[in-house]
Amino acid sequence: MGFFHSMTTQVEGIERTAPVVWQSYEGFIAVHWRAQAQSNARGYYLAPDPRIMIFFEDISSHVLIADTPDVNQSAARPLLRATYVPAGMPIWTRFTSEHRFSHLDLHFAESWLLDKFVPALGRQQTWAALRQPVEHAASEPLLGLGQLLATELDHQNHHPLYAESLAISILTGLLDLKCDTSYGAQGGLTPAQMQRLTARFDSAPDARLSVADMSQMVGLSESWFAHAFKTTTGMPPVQWQRHKRIELACQLLLETGLSISDIAARLGFSDQAHLTRVFRQISGETPAAWRRRHITALP
Repeated sequence: MGFFHSMTTQVEGIERTAPVVWQSYEGFIAVHWRAQAQSNARGYYLAPDPRIMIFFEDISSHVLIADTPDVNQSAARPLLRATYVPAGMPIWTRFTSEHRFSHLDLHFAESWLLDKFVPALGRQQTWAALRQPVEHAASEPLLGLGQLLATELDHQNHHPLYAESLAISILTGLLDLKCDTSYGAQGGLTPAQMQRLTARFDSAPDARLSVADMSQMVGLSESWFAHAFKTTTGMPPVQWQRHKRIELACQLLLETGLSISDIAARLGFSDQAHLTRVFRQISGETPAAWRRRHITALP
């Protein structure tokens, strides 16, 4: 017996240009859509199961995606060609221009995915990966797998194992499980993503990185990024930057003869008083007191 999904959908200004082709398999359902959208067409989608969307044309200049109903230029981002949406995560879309498109939807039974991945990855890694949203421009091999599966839906020439192998390959390729499965518990950032953020911070510690800047660096939406970042570091992005600056301030206090006002300027604080206030909040003492205590303790 095949898997059947459910999804709450509200669309406006989008019409099918061909009959929907779909097939239900043991642990997932695959759907091939062909449609046309008017300018300013909108959609809302919420599914209780994890799912993937693969677009066969580059739609990033035509469609915006957002995590809230406010799908405008400032609150949204371009919809990329391959997107993994975890179970229970809503998305909103808006077309900025009229566009004809086709895409493949894959809806997975979470229990089936656990049976497939837990023996290889472990339960914690599997849950973390399945809860991590992914938006990807999509490589040619990934798009090729999607096209093969769409063709199979159109003609159904092979045993169901063929479609199953394609679907699993698409999912593992999009989640990049082979290359990096070290996701933090509960869907945190990968080590590579954290390294990218840390390197960007270290290159300009006096610059303030907004949540929008940081989320763009790792390819996530702002709301998804904020959740994943706090899961990984235990603190919000702004607080993390503040702690990193105080760590650098301690290093400069200990290893250089720079004045406290010079250190404040180098690390982007408005003045010495600003650095002193934040330093005391985090370390419990002033920069001057910290410097005296640690220099005195040196052999």
